[in-house]
Amino acid sequence: MKQDWRNAVKRTIMGFVFAGLIGVMFDLVAWSLAITGMGYLIWHYIQLNKLQSWLETSEINDPPYSYGLWGALFDDVYRLQRRQRKSRKRLKGVIRRVQDSTTALRDGVLMVNSSAELEWWNDAAGNLLGLKEQHDIGHPITNLVRAPEFKEYFEHAQYDQPLELVSPINQEQVLQIHLTLFGKKDRLIVCRDITHMKQLEAMRQDFIANASHELRTPLTVISGYLETLIEYGGSLEPRWGRALNQMHQQSQRMQSLIDDLLMLSRLENSDDFQHVKVPLKSVLTRIENDAKAFSAGKHTITLDCEDINVMGNESELNSAFSNLIFNAVKYTPEGGNVDIKCFQNKKGIYFSVTDNGLGIDSLHIPRLTERFYRADPSRHSETGGTGLGLAIVKHVLLRHEGKLTIESFLGHGSTFTCYLPNDKAN
Repeated sequence: MKQDWRNAVKRTIMGFVFAGLIGVMFDLVAWSLAITGMGYLIWHYIQLNKLQSWLETSEINDPPYSYGLWGALFDDVYRLQRRQRKSRKRLKGVIRRVQDSTTALRDGVLMVNSSAELEWWNDAAGNLLGLKEQHDIGHPITNLVRAPEFKEYFEHAQYDQPLELVSPINQEQVLQIHLTLFGKKDRLIVCRDITHMKQLEAMRQDFIANASHELRTPLTVISGYLETLIEYGGSLEPRWGRALNQMHQQSQRMQSLIDDLLMLSRLENSDDFQHVKVPLKSVLTRIENDAKAFSAGKHTITLDCEDINVMGNESELNSAFSNLIFNAVKYTPEGGNVDIKCFQNKKGIYFSVTDNGLGIDSLHIPRLTERFYRADPSRHSETGGTGLGLAIVKHVLLRHEGKLTIESFLGHGSTFTCYLPNDKAN
């Protein structure tokens, strides 16, 4: 292209020089140069008209005939057109393949632009949300899915956790919504039907609650008779006394397990609870005294608590804090320290329990709040733990709009921190 440009400049200069010489010969230099310049302008206008007419055609045709700079320009544009057509064809193939693959998905996929307008969705999304392609395209997604919780979730732009939502077209169907930001505040929405999972979860919770209730009565009877036999077991052989004591010990462990299961079931299934003013310092002082009695002087237990009152359920908060403090005592070797702190700052209210015990491998930390999960089963068999304590703590904090964080390193102890928002303070 550069060479063509140089040649065109040379030809133009030579043309004007030749026109100037002819003008000198006939004493008409100005007219000769003007006519030559006009000729060049007309020729370039003809070439521009050819280019415009060629580019306006909908299909890619062979370039118009020309020579010099314009001929090279036509050829270069033609090559670019062919290259663009190949790229467009290849891109259409990729888009068609992506659309075909997303159409085969059972999960709904939707694309929303930065103005919250719906641009595209697959068949599954249309079935789950009741969308109509011709009617709903280009409409704001919040006008099509009118649930208030969805609008708040969509506009809040904090998509770390998915949203569970009742289907707008089927009240018996539960959907899980995942949002992801991409591009210039565009959003990708993935919609999944979790009705079956919710039904299984409800069945599991009902089974645990019913089984726990049914076991409580016979276990109470067994424990009562065992206590009676132990009290009047002086006349029995020594081997029977040992067996009775072991049976009583295990029945008490089963009773603790059932109590924890019933409490966890209540926390999961009960949405409403009475908010009262809870003096945290008083609650923690009482738990500290119980923990010292439980430790029997084997540990150093300290409490540093500010005068803070929160609105919540005192028995639930007491259970959560007790679980954390007693766990620290149980899993800290004799002579260890357990530090309890409670304070408030601009971010919220914090309660923490720190020990210098054996610590927990980081591999186990994400699963510690799962029911019956045990990082070290042998330690639980020694201490009599049920494996439900941290699950109870998690659910209590969720009911109080809080969260639990865990920091631990093997050989360096652990820190369990409960967070409550400042609007819970009173």
